[in-house]
Amino acid sequence: MSTDKALSHFDARKNSYLEDLKQLVRIPSVSFDGFDPAHVRASAEATATLLKSRGFENVRLLEIEGAHPYVYGEVLEAPGKPTLLLYAHHDVQPAGDAAAWKSPPFEPQERDGRLFGRGSADDKAGIVVHTSAVDAWLKGAGQLPLNVKVIIEGEEEVGSEHLGAFLQKHKALLKADAIVLTDTTNFDTGLPSITTALRGLVTVDVEVRALKQAVHSGMWGGPVPDPVMALCRMLATLSHPDGSIAIEGLYDKVRPLSDAERKSIQSLPGDAAYFQQQVGMVRGAQLLGGRHPWEMNWRQPALAINAIQASSRKDARNIICDTAWARVGIRVVPDMDAQDVQRRLVEHLKKVVPWGLELHIKADPPAGPWFTDISHPAFQAAFRALRQGYGTEPVAIGCGASIPFVEPFAKELGGVPALLIGVEDPYTNAHSENESLHLGDWEKAVRSAIHLYEELAKDLK
Repeated sequence: MSTDKALSHFDARKNSYLEDLKQLVRIPSVSFDGFDPAHVRASAEATATLLKSRGFENVRLLEIEGAHPYVYGEVLEAPGKPTLLLYAHHDVQPAGDAAAWKSPPFEPQERDGRLFGRGSADDKAGIVVHTSAVDAWLKGAGQLPLNVKVIIEGEEEVGSEHLGAFLQKHKALLKADAIVLTDTTNFDTGLPSITTALRGLVTVDVEVRALKQAVHSGMWGGPVPDPVMALCRMLATLSHPDGSIAIEGLYDKVRPLSDAERKSIQSLPGDAAYFQQQVGMVRGAQLLGGRHPWEMNWRQPALAINAIQASSRKDARNIICDTAWARVGIRVVPDMDAQDVQRRLVEHLKKVVPWGLELHIKADPPAGPWFTDISHPAFQAAFRALRQGYGTEPVAIGCGASIPFVEPFAKELGGVPALLIGVEDPYTNAHSENESLHLGDWEKAVRSAIHLYEELAKDLK
């Protein structure tokens, strides 16, 4: 069988494929402002080189003004067969606290069955799942059972700001019958999962200013309003004591779970204590919301203060600060309107600023939530492929995070099925220090992708 030949080729060459991943991880492709964009371009170029070496044709960098480069490739050698669009991203988050890493973040290191390094899982592993599976088919079986296109994004970690312009320019090039996005997580190590819901994201930077510059807290303290205290008071008004969001009207459009959805969540392995262990909550900390933790994480909005700054620990001294700043994020769920949530958040902050202080708000482009029905045959093909690749029954899950690419892309391609099949696990530490990839699951993910191409070739029309 052709699939067996592709699987055998992967087994024989998996160390070489793993080296592909290590080469990408060594490039510090942080896409955030303030980091050298040359590294992201170098990452795009390295990704293009990898695609060519693993059998992709027509490989090129796709450029949009102001954006980090995308990378495109294709293998269109199966006339009459469906076309699959593969997605991953090559940009990464900043490393964070270098002292907290057990090994340098951009020097990949194998330890305890995992590969440690920034981007080892999120999402350079996704790139190499695609390239390894395609190469295994081409070199092991001689050809793919369907057509594939691949798009590797360079600005996913900073919100895919230029995605709209990119889609307008390249929609025809990316036309496909289904999308596979390898940028999500499994419910647990060894338990393959298809993500069927994503939360959207609204973020704003809020700054409160009281003074032209910081002043001596003894000489001036008392009559002078403290902008840090003002900001703290403002942020405290955003939530109720039970942790729910206190912005008026925010919950009006939250889609309730169906009985089947609630039953599905309750049937997943693990309980509240297991959830607390996975996330690493400190002893005595309480879960919020009064619902199943996965319902809260996947299908309820959530507010977080992502960062707050007023002076710093190392510069702490007896002053009244001139300004205080915070970044506020709200995750939104089906059927919430991200634009409406952003408007309500900004209006709320404007209403509660105390003492006549100066307020500055900068809002990022909002990203809406995404939800899909798994009745399409492509999802049944994916469940079969995961079962064969992992050797266990897969599950359908939600995700509390956001992937801005998914909803607009699936919509622009005419509503084709979007299969979110990742390789991360709850212990990956994506976006945090000591990010890592479970190597056993990475191998199973590639085997699943090999099976998936065959299954989709049969089921997609």
